[in-house]
Formats: sequence, structure tokens, C-alpha cells
Amino acid sequence: MSSDVSQAEAGMPDGPAEESGAPRGRTPGENTERATRLAKAGDWSRRAPLLPALIFVIVLTQLPFVATLVVSFMNWNAYYPDERGFAGFDNFARVFTDSNTRSAVFVTILLTVLVVGISLVLGMAIALLLDRKFMGRGIVRTLMITPFLVVPVAAALLWKHALYNPEYGLLNGTLKAVFGDDAPQPDWISNNPLISIVAALVWQWTPFMMLILLAGLQSRPLDVVEAARIDGASSWQIFRSMTLPHMRQYIELSGLLGAIYVVQNFDHVFTITSGGLGTANLPYFIYQTFYTAQDYGRASAAGVVVVIGTILIATAALRTAFSLFKDEGGAK
Repeated sequence: MSSDVSQAEAGMPDGPAEESGAPRGRTPGENTERATRLAKAGDWSRRAPLLPALIFVIVLTQLPFVATLVVSFMNWNAYYPDERGFAGFDNFARVFTDSNTRSAVFVTILLTVLVVGISLVLGMAIALLLDRKFMGRGIVRTLMITPFLVVPVAAALLWKHALYNPEYGLLNGTLKAVFGDDAPQPDWISNNPLISIVAALVWQWTPFMMLILLAGLQSRPLDVVEAARIDGASSWQIFRSMTLPHMRQYIELSGLLGAIYVVQNFDHVFTITSGGLGTANLPYFIYQTFYTAQDYGRASAAGVVVVIGTILIATAALRTAFSLFKDEGGAK
């Protein structure tokens, strides 16, 4: 009997080896190495379709920036081709010491602060209105987003000719309709050049702010708001003590993203005032230095400065966005 049991046990397969599923003849180290190779192959198979897009982005963005960085250290003016050579940091020194550059920097900062600040206030007000329930809310939201979808050059032309024109513009036509033929007919662009650009930019960027702020409003804990309202809190108290603290990161994100785009704005300045009347910002200054003065080195140095400033703002915006997503993930 015992011999039969021994023979049966001898004929049974090796249990642990079958359960582990490990191929026979391979050591544990070889199995680990094979699993690592398979994991790397799987990673590359997922990343390979993205390589053409990555190469395309590098060719169109990074290579021109590297070329601009190289030119920024050169003394390169098309009017003086014989003087071309290495200039070191002279172009950057000229960018920071030139009076026209300082004026362009001041206009850029002023334009950005005014446009972003006014757009944030108007965007918050509109978002608070659109957060309420009323008939046709979807249609109104769509109409409010429309200005942001207009091409910047077309928006600038619209404001310059359809609204600001002193002869047939809508603003002067409204003044004449309200006050009669004796109504003043000001030249809005000549009298208020910077305000004219700010108004056009605010009209286009307010919907962008409104979208982000409306998303923040709709993520509020409504049960807490209702509890505060039942306890007797007024609308202003709820807004000041509950809505604003919740909206802080959304306000920061929309402000930083708006600043990134407004700093680089060229279309409105070029179209409405052509950089005249003290409205030339840094992008227009770079354009003027490159195409009018033909000073490629100085224009490239100014461009590098703008890119570095934009990267700093973008980094702050990304940190705000990541902290926002982190807080929302922790709340869930």
C-alpha cells in the first residue's frame, strides 16, 4: 500500500512550480529582468505615437527660441552688416537701460494690470449672475462667451471702426441720438489711446475670466451655503465669508492665465493705435526694433526677456492650478 502511495506521489507534478507559473529553466533574477524589459517595451509602445507631435513642437518652438537666444548675444544690425559679431550682454544692457524700452515695459505692466483687474471684477459679477437659475440661462452663457471666440485682429478692427470711429462709430452715434445734433463727437482713440485699447481687451477677456470663475462658483458646497442662509446670514456675508475664500485659487488662476496672454498682446496695439500716442508695449517694441530699426540682436534680447517673464508667470499659474487640483482631490 505504501509503495502505491509512493509511486503516486512520484508521478504527481511539482505543485509550487506550477502554482508560481515561472518558466522552467529560468532563475528569479532572469524573470525579473524579463518583466522589466516587457514593462519598458509597453511604455515605449504607448509613447511612440506621441513622438511625431513632440518632434513637431520642438522644431516649431524650441529651435527658434535657441536661435533667438544665440542672436541676442550678437551685434547684428542689417544696416551695418560689416559690424556683425559677438556682443556679449550688451544687448541685454541696452534693453534695460534704454528709455524707450522702459516706457514699453511700463505700458505693458499698466496694460496688463488694468485689463486683468477689470476683467476679473466684471467676470466675477457676470459669473455670480449666471450662477443663478433663470429661463434661457444656457443661451445667455453662450452669448457671453462669444467675444472670447472672436479673432483678436477682428475684435480690434471692430472696436476701431465700428465703435471708435468719430464719423460713423457707434459711440458717437449714440451720443448724437441721446443729446441731438449738438452732441460732442470726440475722437476716442486720439483723446484716450490707452483706455481705448484697455476697453477692447477687457471686452474680449472678460468671458475668459467668467468661465473659470463660474466653474469655481459651481463647485461650492451648496449645503453649507444653505445652512448659513437658514441661520440668518445675508447674501453679502455669505459672499465675503464663504464664497470669496473658496474662490481665491480660481481668481489667482484666471488672473495669472490672463496676465500671460495680455503681456504678449500685439494685435490690439498694432491695429488700434499702431504703437503711437504712448501705447507701444514690449511686443510692439520688439516688432518695431526688428522690422524698422533692423536691430536683430537687440530685438532678440528683448524677446528673451519677455519669454523669461512669461515663464515666471506661467510657473506661478501652474503651481496655483496644481494646488487647486490637489485641494479638490483631498476634499473628495
